[in-house]
Amino acid sequence: MKKVLVLVLPFLLPCIAVFALPNNDEDTAIVSKFISAQAAREKGEEYEAARKALTGDLNRDGIPDLAVLYTIEGQDGTNNYLQYLAVFVRTKGKLVPAAHTVVGGKLNRDVTLDSIRNNVIRFKTLTYGPNDPASTPSIKGTTRFVLAKRRLKEL
Repeated sequence: MKKVLVLVLPFLLPCIAVFALPNNDEDTAIVSKFISAQAAREKGEEYEAARKALTGDLNRDGIPDLAVLYTIEGQDGTNNYLQYLAVFVRTKGKLVPAAHTVVGGKLNRDVTLDSIRNNVIRFKTLTYGPNDPASTPSIKGTTRFVLAKRRLKEL
């Protein structure tokens, strides 16, 4: 019996963990409420089609958290836009906002959420070269962020 349990347990635990995770709709509602409140404070609106999210352990507790890249545009009626990274950690089974920061934007750099590995959020970037038009950054690069003491730090 012990041998069977040892063989079955590694396959059974991930299934139990899946059922313990909160409803994806609940996660989406928490993230949307957070972004909507920020957009209202900035007198702008989210460009929802640009929102990207990845799960991964960000606070080293072994529980999947959520990193969200989102864009707020039209602040105070301008044609500006800023790209933000927000991190939500799981506390008692629910997502809780932990930190957010600007990671890109118009005339700054364009960022694309790439992956989460070893508690590090990885991005692909495009920055502006000296002859690039205002709408087209061309220099490829990467950047990384970590959650440290409830703050996002660029490495």
